[in-house]
Amino acid sequence: MTHRLGLGGAEPAREGAPGRAAELQAALGERIRAAMAAGVDWVQVREKDLEGRELLQVARAAVQAAVGGGARVIVNDRLDVAVAAGAAGVHLGRESLAVSDVAEWRRARKGPGDFWIGASCHSAAEARAAEADGADYIFFGPVFRTPSKEKFGEPQGLGKLAEACAAVKIPVLGIGGIDAGNAAECLRAGAAGIAAIRMFQDAASERELREAVARVKSR
Repeated sequence: MTHRLGLGGAEPAREGAPGRAAELQAALGERIRAAMAAGVDWVQVREKDLEGRELLQVARAAVQAAVGGGARVIVNDRLDVAVAAGAAGVHLGRESLAVSDVAEWRRARKGPGDFWIGASCHSAAEARAAEADGADYIFFGPVFRTPSKEKFGEPQGLGKLAEACAAVKIPVLGIGGIDAGNAAECLRAGAAGIAAIRMFQDAASERELREAVARVKSR
């Protein structure tokens, strides 16, 4: 089962606020180490408000924190930052580079190691297209209602998640409004795992974090 810890909830460094990038790196390092100890498999760096140089610093800190812990670090949107930081892959949204372009770059690149390409999808048709273009996994959602996605309309729901899972052979992870109480519903719908931010970040202690991950992995 695959699980992902999102890191988008931390306050990003702002222009005119010296030291915030360093503070964010330290905070992310602690979260990543705690997440890996709890059994999280993926960490996605998604600080969308950071400039490229600051994002690279944060991504490098995340990769360094994950060394030896077994978690893969994925960078949101920025292929250049993912490569420069030595991350395990890049996750692409609607406004990112096309999956097919990144897959073509991956086929042509030299050097050892694998590099994952993820894609955000909102329908079975989008999932099939992403798979055909070369995506290695898909985030599908929002499955449930979540404040950060309310401006985009109603959640997709478990039925559409099930349709997307059945439409492709690559892993589909449910995302959006998922917590320890409803994660099992996503797995029963066919998801290979879940992607969450608040579920993990809101844990008051490492013990609570371990318990939250254990509940999902035991489903």
